[in-house]
This record gives sequence, C-alpha cells and structure tokens, in this order.
Amino acid sequence: MNPAPQTVVTHGAPAMGRYAGRISRIDWSPMRERRSWLWHKLHHKRWHYVGLGNEQLFIGVAIVHLGWTCTAFAYLFDRRRRTLLANWRQDGLPGLQAGVSDAPLAGARTWFRGPGARLTLCHEPDDSLRLTVATRALRIQARLDLGLMAPPLLAIGSVDGGIVHATQKTTALPVQGWAEAEGHHFGLDGAWAAVDASNGLLARNTAWRWASAHRADAGFNLQQGYFGGQENVLWLDGMPIALADAHFDFDPTQPLRPWRVHTDDGLLDLVFTPEGARAEDRDLLVAASHYVQPIGCFAGTVRAGAGAPARRIDGLLGVTEDHRSRW
Repeated sequence: MNPAPQTVVTHGAPAMGRYAGRISRIDWSPMRERRSWLWHKLHHKRWHYVGLGNEQLFIGVAIVHLGWTCTAFAYLFDRRRRTLLANWRQDGLPGLQAGVSDAPLAGARTWFRGPGARLTLCHEPDDSLRLTVATRALRIQARLDLGLMAPPLLAIGSVDGGIVHATQKTTALPVQGWAEAEGHHFGLDGAWAAVDASNGLLARNTAWRWASAHRADAGFNLQQGYFGGQENVLWLDGMPIALADAHFDFDPTQPLRPWRVHTDDGLLDLVFTPEGARAEDRDLLVAASHYVQPIGCFAGTVRAGAGAPARRIDGLLGVTEDHRSRW
C-alpha cells in the first residue's frame, strides 16, 4: 500500500484508495457543495471505537456522532465466566453531550458526557491515547501506546447511497491500565488494543459485517457491506497487506455458532469460535439499529501473498459483527 496522503480530499475529489500510515484529520468540508447543508448534517457519521483484550477479558468502547444525535457504549466481557459483567449505553445531544474528533490518532479528542457517565479518548503528549470510562457499570483507565505501532490502515472510498467514507484502523497497540466492573478489578497491562476511527457521508440505511482481531504477530480487519472490501487488511509482524473482498459464512439466527471468514485472494481463511456476545435491537421509528458483536477467537491460515507459505493462526482474540442501521 502507498503512504497515506496528507488530506482525504485532493484537488476537489476524495483521494480514493487504501494506504498505510497516519492521517492528521478526516475533513470533508471541501465536499459540502455536493449536497445541501441539511443533507450533510443528517448524513455525516463519525465514530471512535476501541476494542482491547487479554486472556481474561474483552472490552469494547464506542462514541458515535450521527449528526442529529449521538450515542456511546462500553462493555466488559469476562472470558473466564463467559458473561458480560458490564453492558452500558446512553444517547445524547451532539455538541452538548458528545464530540467525535476529526483527528483519528494524533490530536484526537473524543468525548461523551451524560447522567452518571464520562467517557474520553484523548491523545497525550507522549504519543499515546488515554481511554477513560466512568459509568455506574464500568470504570476504565487505559493508556494505548502509539509510539511503536505498525503502520495503520487508511481507507478512502465511495459508498452506495451516500458520498464518501474514510476509516483509520490500527492493529495491536500495547495497553497499560485497569478496569473495574461488578466489584471485579482487572489489570490491563499486557493487553492489546485496536482503534477504529471512521468518518463519512453515509446513506440513511447502512449495513455491514465486520471482523477484527489483533496481537503483536498478526492482526486483521475485514468488512463486507456498505464500504465493500476497501478496509480489508492483514498485518503480519507489523507489515500491512491489502486483502481482497471478504466473505462471512455464518447463521444470522444463531450468531454464537462458529463463523468462517475468508477472502477471495486466498490470503486469509479463518474459523471464528464465539465465547459470548453483545447484542442490541432498537427501533425508534426514525432510527433503528440491529446489532450483534460476538467475542471469541480465530483459528486457521493466513498468507503474506499469493504463493507464500500458509501461516497457522490459533487463539487470536477478536470480534465479529452483524449490523444494520437506519440512521
């Protein structure tokens, strides 16, 4: 993959493609003449998501700005008890209760404030991201080290029914810190984290299937849906490798049964065995979200390129997701 451009819009057009490296900001203001101010207000969607885990737990935290509303969630899945010890979510008013930074990594300042809740993801001078969650159900203090990370993915592309989307995704970031839920204290030192910073002008109805798993030697991100295969990437020993279109073979009515995820180029073929899941089914008439995110481990084979020897993957902790939104 080529190095990341300095801006997502160059010479008046999106810089379409998949790149390796950081971008300072995702700024769609040069695209405003494409549609009305109101359309942009309603269709500009952006979020920061952090997934992190170790042998004891998996944590997912997201702050989402939908233009006309905002939401945040944070959960802790106890892998030994195979249960969600914390599963918190709250909606709010954009600008007043939440802000999602256009800076994906360096310079990021994303936050949510609501009754009994304070969440932040902020870039620190030591080139780390500080994740703070303070809710009645869950408390987290974590430092995600960006200093020695592998080149992150930057994907920029068109979307059906919308205009354009961009996402910056990291692989394994070293973690330090702690989490508390239901009277249990967990050390996070030695865990691995991945950050998903996404920002786009999307369609009202948007659906995707997604898989993400990361550790120091291997990680990947796959998506099938509104963004096509544009964010499909494999990291092997810190080297990002672009992947072809992904396929998700699973039973949507029984998402805790095994999934198979694989790519058309044969570089990734894995079986995912869920240990548990976070799910949500909301229909608010003007908006709806149908979502399940199983947590578990991937096993199978990956390759660095066509004709390269297969490399065995076992016990790679991560998530899959089946999601449909009307937003």
